[in-house]
Amino acid sequence: MFGAFVTLLLMGTALARPAADKNAPPFPGTLVNARYVYVTSYDGDQFNPGVLPQDRRAISAVQDAVEKWGKWVVVYKPQEADVVLMVMSRPSEDVLAVYDSHGWPANEFLWRVSAREGLQKNETPLFTQMRKAFEKAAAK
Repeated sequence: MFGAFVTLLLMGTALARPAADKNAPPFPGTLVNARYVYVTSYDGDQFNPGVLPQDRRAISAVQDAVEKWGKWVVVYKPQEADVVLMVMSRPSEDVLAVYDSHGWPANEFLWRVSAREGLQKNETPLFTQMRKAFEKAAAK
């Protein structure tokens, strides 16, 4: 009985996680030499009073993940960035999209993933997918 409970618990945990890396799109090779990243939400930056608290937390979580990774340096002005990461956090779905900062915000995203609970504090599986896709593209 206990074993069946543990099995169901583990299955539920696996289902709550974002899709595996195999479902992530390939990272654009044009951005593998990027050094500076600006993180914002679709509604504005983390200092904009109109940005929802959950988006503000997602921005902070992604900035922390970028700093821990060490490949990019977080900047706080979009004109200083090579890459722009746009986030959105909603109860139904979180989104992480990558833009080339040249031409942003008018240009289309170059890479994008979404999943439920993908940009939570201390656990950012969507950023992990992006990092792995980046590292795969950089290795080529």
